[in-house]
Amino acid sequence: AVLSRAASPGKVLVPDGESDDLASPAQPEELQIPEDIEEQTAEVNMTGGTAEKLQSSEPTQGIVETITDGVTKGVKELVVGEKPRVVPKPGDGQKIYEIDPTLKDFRSHLDYRYSEYKRIRAAIDQHEGGLEAFSRGYEKLGFTRSSAEGITYREWAPGAHSAALVGDFNNWNPNADTMTRDDYGVWEIFLPNNADGSSAIPHGSRVKIRMDTPSGVKDSISAWIKFSVQAPGEIPFNGIYYDPPEEEKYVFQHPQPKRPESLRIYESHIGMSSPEPKINSYANFRDEVLPRIKRLGYNAVQIMAIQEHSYYASFGYHVTNFFAPSSRFGTPEDLKSLIDRAHELGLLVLMDIVHSHSSNNTLDGLNGFDGTDTHYFHGGPRGHHWMWDSRLFNYGSWEVCSSDFCHHIWLTVPVNLFLHMLIFYSYAGIEILTVKREMVA
Repeated sequence: AVLSRAASPGKVLVPDGESDDLASPAQPEELQIPEDIEEQTAEVNMTGGTAEKLQSSEPTQGIVETITDGVTKGVKELVVGEKPRVVPKPGDGQKIYEIDPTLKDFRSHLDYRYSEYKRIRAAIDQHEGGLEAFSRGYEKLGFTRSSAEGITYREWAPGAHSAALVGDFNNWNPNADTMTRDDYGVWEIFLPNNADGSSAIPHGSRVKIRMDTPSGVKDSISAWIKFSVQAPGEIPFNGIYYDPPEEEKYVFQHPQPKRPESLRIYESHIGMSSPEPKINSYANFRDEVLPRIKRLGYNAVQIMAIQEHSYYASFGYHVTNFFAPSSRFGTPEDLKSLIDRAHELGLLVLMDIVHSHSSNNTLDGLNGFDGTDTHYFHGGPRGHHWMWDSRLFNYGSWEVCSSDFCHHIWLTVPVNLFLHMLIFYSYAGIEILTVKREMVA
């Protein structure tokens, strides 16, 4: 059965919500945007946002601008000019002390951390074809359509003894679609189209990977799932195979605004943005909140808690599905519509990324994914954040792969997510939480 749907039309199913035709509404009357908007710093508005004025720093501009130009080349609606996909080589790391002399007291430690980055970066450049290529794991892992003949599903789970793809499409039969393992711990299966040419897995249906692991048999949501929902009356979320037909896909109509000389950022949370006692939707935020943000003089909106998180009270910090926009607010198409509307209003859209830790959940998160304690995380106490009650990623664990993609891709969670969101949702940049530096293109 397909779950009941939320905010946009069609046949995809998410928890309760309002129907929405995704059409970009007409420009609200009398927005009263000040003529000298580029020189003003707006105040906080009633939905709880905060204003920031940030002068773009040259190093950040260069890195993110190059990444953005590279990954958006394939999105015809967003392309302005052809530029090479090149991520600049690391510098000597010393300019930061000119920018902020107070950091000189911590020079030895900062230099050590930067030397580790350069060491790992050199290995990525040598063995993976560069950072940009290395950061495209989402094109190989998870559910992909590498051809029109069917669906390929891959998952990195080296601790699993066996694996099978289960879901509504095969009546959750673990013997119907067993997977094969390669030398790097990646499990894979190819599902050809049905005889009538339709997809072997219907769009909007539930899917999981069933594994026999050192901790027992378990069903997990793919680490690369693009949509996840919580069915009414259930606690764990379900992974959803999300591949809408062309006629249901949202097509961006407006290019990303040019980068302003300075930013005035409105920080927001979709679910908390309604004056009514309810969880707000992407559609309502698009229609009601974005025009107010523009009217108050902001030129960028930063959205918190976009990545799916089972525990709503975590404020989005306990991420369970890193590549899935939260279904509490609507569908991925609704989110695209919101971002397109922001672009129409001249607003850049930034995304908060929680990258250093993950939810403790084992049923719908990454914790113990392949039945081991050290799959994506540090083992023992070092892998548990006592204050946040979450798991800590082990960024020092990375294997050089001899095949055409890196299997232990979680080393580059921030960049991987950044590229994924740029291509599929046209985000302008990210804020890496716990670092608190904006990356804007």
